[in-house]
Amino acid sequence: MKVAIISGSKSDENIIYEAKKTLEEFGIEYKVYIASAHRSPEYVKEIVQKVNAEFDCIIAIAGLSAALPGFVASYSILPVIGVPVDSEMFGLDALLSITQMPKGVPVASMGIGKKGAHNAALFVARMFAQQDPDLKQKLLDYIKKEEENIRKINEDL
Repeated sequence: MKVAIISGSKSDENIIYEAKKTLEEFGIEYKVYIASAHRSPEYVKEIVQKVNAEFDCIIAIAGLSAALPGFVASYSILPVIGVPVDSEMFGLDALLSITQMPKGVPVASMGIGKKGAHNAALFVARMFAQQDPDLKQKLLDYIKKEEENIRKINEDL
């Protein structure tokens, strides 16, 4: 199972890195593309057509008007997960843009920034785990480790 990460700008590298790091932790294959819905719409369309044939899910990272996730979803039936990027309006503009898709163009939306990218990758892992017992176990181990970390914090208080 493979994930395409499409980001609207190279300046979002720190957000892309967070998604990559989490996907790698779970052994999920991915490829990153940089393309803007506004500045290179034909290139985005080409990428999505290729992704449709080779991938199982798309994480679309975008800021400001954040058209990229919806634009990508309009050319694909793959699940698209939007990750808004912090911007002049603290990422709220991007968040609202991603969550307010018109009827018939579904896009899942995560939180703003690095945490959103991390959760997008975890969401992908959860989707893929439904068909992959090894991945399912990795997720269960991850959840257990997170709880152990919280318990440790309380022991140290």
